[in-house]
Order: sequence, then C-alpha cells, then structure tokens
Amino acid sequence: MDHTLPIYVISVAAELADMHPQTLRQYDRLGLVTPSRAPGRARRYSQKDVGTLREIQRLSQEGVSLEGIRRILELENQVAALQSRVAELSSELAARRVHAESSRVFAAGLAGDVVTLVRGQRPRPRSQALMVWRPEPARTPNQARR
Repeated sequence: MDHTLPIYVISVAAELADMHPQTLRQYDRLGLVTPSRAPGRARRYSQKDVGTLREIQRLSQEGVSLEGIRRILELENQVAALQSRVAELSSELAARRVHAESSRVFAAGLAGDVVTLVRGQRPRPRSQALMVWRPEPARTPNQARR
C-alpha cells in the first residue's frame, strides 16, 4: 500500500494519532501537516501524515514548541530531499564512469596499423613512435563545404 495515499478522514486520522480532531485542524492551519483535500474541501490524511502527527505529538510531549517542531520537520524534509539528490547524482556519476571506461582511444603506428587502447593506457614506448588518434564527430553537409 502506498503510504502517501490520502485515505483517512480527519476523525480516523485523529484516532490513529491519538489526538483530538481540532488539534489536527490547528496543525493544518499552522502548516505542520498539510492533508490533501477531497471534493467539498474535506481533509484526507495519508499514513505518512499520521506518522508525522505522531512525531509532532512525541516532540510536543518532550517540551519542543510548535515553532520548533515546524522547523524540525522542515529540516527533516530538506535532508530527505538532499539525500534523494545525492543518490540521483551518485547514480549518474556511476553511469558516466561506466561510459568513460568503455569509450575507446585509438593509436596509429608508423606502419599505418590502428591499435585500440583502454582509456588511461599509454601507447607503446616512443621508440615505436605511435600517435594517438580519436575519431572526429560527424559533420553536417554545411560544415563539410567549409
């Protein structure tokens, strides 16, 4: 089941979070929890919202002010977004590394033979006089006339 699916009406969410429905309305006004709205403007809470309400209750019982709770939740959301972005960038970097390792570099010998080298591999010693050659990108017909 998708834990972000808004399925609970306010009375059920309040019962699951062990709170009064009016408390949920107040938290909505303060922006601590933002439930979805069903047709007719009725609030709908997800399992994730209920978990947030429980976290708010726990922090409140520990003496954290509502403004402090709002800031904690905001920072937790920022951390989650940044962790997601780091995972995305790490995946992209890994894909680029695989591509870079698989790209080829060619070396041409004096006899005209072409040798494929692995990126980072050095050509044969200078005594065998190899030149490194990389294929040029394809040209359009307009570029070829110039």
